[in-house]
Amino acid sequence: MNYLEHLNPNQEKAVLAQSKYTRIIAGAGSGKTRVLISRVAHLVMDLGVFPGSIVAITFTNKAANEMKERLISYIGDRSAGVHVSTIHSLCVRILREDGPSMKLPRNFTVLDQDDQKTIVKEAYRELNLDKQKHNINHDIDYIGANKGAEITPERALELAGFHYGEQEKAKVYKYYVDRQKALYALDFDDLLLVTVKMFDLFSDVLNKWQRRFNFIHVDEFQDIDNVQYKLIKQLAGPTNQVYVVGDPDQTIYTWRGANVNIIMDFPKDYLGTETIVLNENYRSTDQILGAANTLIKFNQYREDKDLFTQRKSTEKVTHCTFASEEHEAKWIADKIKKLHLDSTYKDMAILYRASYLSRSIEKGMMEGKIPYVIYGGTRFYDRAEVKNMLAYLRMIVHNDDLAFKRIINEPKRGLGDKTIDTIFDLAKAKNVTMYEIAKTEKPFKGKIQATIDDFVMMVETWKSKLESAKLTDLFELVANESGLRFLYEENNETDRIENIKELINDIALFQNQYVEAGLDEYLQMVSLYGERNEISTGDYVTLMTVHAAKGLEFGTVFVVGMSEGIFPNERAMAEGKRGLEEERRLAYVAYTRAKHKLFLSETKGYSFILGSARRMSRFIEEINENYIDHIGVNYDYEHPKEIKLNVREKTITAFSDKMSNGAHSIFKVKDWVLHPVYGEGQILSLNGNLAEIMFAFPHGIKKIMASPQYLSKVEVHDE
Repeated sequence: MNYLEHLNPNQEKAVLAQSKYTRIIAGAGSGKTRVLISRVAHLVMDLGVFPGSIVAITFTNKAANEMKERLISYIGDRSAGVHVSTIHSLCVRILREDGPSMKLPRNFTVLDQDDQKTIVKEAYRELNLDKQKHNINHDIDYIGANKGAEITPERALELAGFHYGEQEKAKVYKYYVDRQKALYALDFDDLLLVTVKMFDLFSDVLNKWQRRFNFIHVDEFQDIDNVQYKLIKQLAGPTNQVYVVGDPDQTIYTWRGANVNIIMDFPKDYLGTETIVLNENYRSTDQILGAANTLIKFNQYREDKDLFTQRKSTEKVTHCTFASEEHEAKWIADKIKKLHLDSTYKDMAILYRASYLSRSIEKGMMEGKIPYVIYGGTRFYDRAEVKNMLAYLRMIVHNDDLAFKRIINEPKRGLGDKTIDTIFDLAKAKNVTMYEIAKTEKPFKGKIQATIDDFVMMVETWKSKLESAKLTDLFELVANESGLRFLYEENNETDRIENIKELINDIALFQNQYVEAGLDEYLQMVSLYGERNEISTGDYVTLMTVHAAKGLEFGTVFVVGMSEGIFPNERAMAEGKRGLEEERRLAYVAYTRAKHKLFLSETKGYSFILGSARRMSRFIEEINENYIDHIGVNYDYEHPKEIKLNVREKTITAFSDKMSNGAHSIFKVKDWVLHPVYGEGQILSLNGNLAEIMFAFPHGIKKIMASPQYLSKVEVHDE
């Protein structure tokens, strides 16, 4: 009976529920997995239910494995008969037995994402399509959407009409389906769709599985989509018990099909449903939960519940306002260093709504020499679109071969590998760069040579503007004239577009900090952040999107980018109330990842992503003042001062004034300093925070913002 020990009254009620249909509304950190597994153990050990008649469905292999391990610890060998798996694995089991009724061999192949991409790439090649005009992930989503809507490839081609791009996607869809048939293969979408269709067509097969599984349990019920729900209803039939566990306040995946109405309307579909609420949280402090509770109450379409905890604390949630992302990143790095004295880096996480927001945070981590990993993502300067833009900028300054090779056909210009190899061989023979060959030689004829000439003319035009144009203006020109921005916009690659805009923001900040520095200096600065070994083991801070953080917990959580249009996201808000409520649920998930301390931060100034000045997120304003402190950080870098603010009275101007009034340079005229790009130099003059510094040849005199974020003092000892 150890599986019933240490349960709170609501948990015990949930485990021992006797209703045919049971809905458990399980708040964040309320022990839902323990309840679900204890329920299964209760059925087997106390009620004598045959283990093989029980199925427990979840949605990730990690969750399924955790459930299996817990069940073994509760009931030992008897757990072997219980079917615990993801919903896709359950479908594989069903189709292995009864797939032949759908003319499917029992040894069919299951395609993973890499397999899907391989087939789509084959389609591009076999159909002679320009892969630069296709986004492989979007095409796979298109195939899945058509399958889900029961639209055949032939019908998809009819619906494409005279739209050439849609026609191409429909042809890729047909190739994909034909290739699947030849391989006797199903993808993840098919596993569900074929199983549901088989149950619709063959009542004897459906009855068999209804008789086999009499007790159906579903975890993370708030995340299921319509097809998954249909499968669950088919298995339930008129007689089987259904036990679902989820939290409508954590429905954050509607963009991939999750339907919050399913868990909300469950009692309507299954009359006589007993609903039990698990609202005691074992993860977070009362201050964090108070903030999360007051936030989520602004959503109207939800099951009302107030999470509570026995974990009392005087540490309120801290809202921090900064003058820029660089200030924010530096302060967070300093705070993490202090916290690390009493904690591990692994117990800390930095969350953001969109991946482009990692750019400044990564810089802060590297400058602070703090180990970090991007969970489920790629470092900002390693992202393909960022590397492409930086390669174009390198062409303007350096003409190096690596940059030339990367962008000569990005976007695609119809130059094949043989053409690039010819240029490379000529450059090697003459001991010059590939760009020099492209510029001075005419090794090709016709369209190929004309394309190369156009490329050279484009680069030379940018070079001619290098001295006179602002770096941000030059960047915009390159992004547009190279065709990169158009390529990403045409493919609707929103994340890539946002990363490009964030790179513009990076350049703008660089210009403000290094007044007389040029493009070459910027590229050198970026290279300093590009050299970093990946960390796979040991102690490190985790950086991730809020979506990726679902199901995880950390002692200390920083949520950055808390500005209107960023979090909540402006595209989601454009969907109206539905979109805004999902964004609020996402914020609720972010806040409830924290166990001990939660920081919410936002910055002022202009955002190239938003195309306007930033203003504080409503998800900060909606937190009851009893649970949150507001501070601004007045930075002199050596000794940052935290200024207590009243968020109801705070304005950008007032905060900026406090920042400027309290800022004092730690540098003096004649100080020797070290700069990461120019090396050692001596300060000749100071005008506010702008220093005129003499560096060694070939750099000479440069004007640079005098701050320890970019300069460090060099101690000079008399011999």
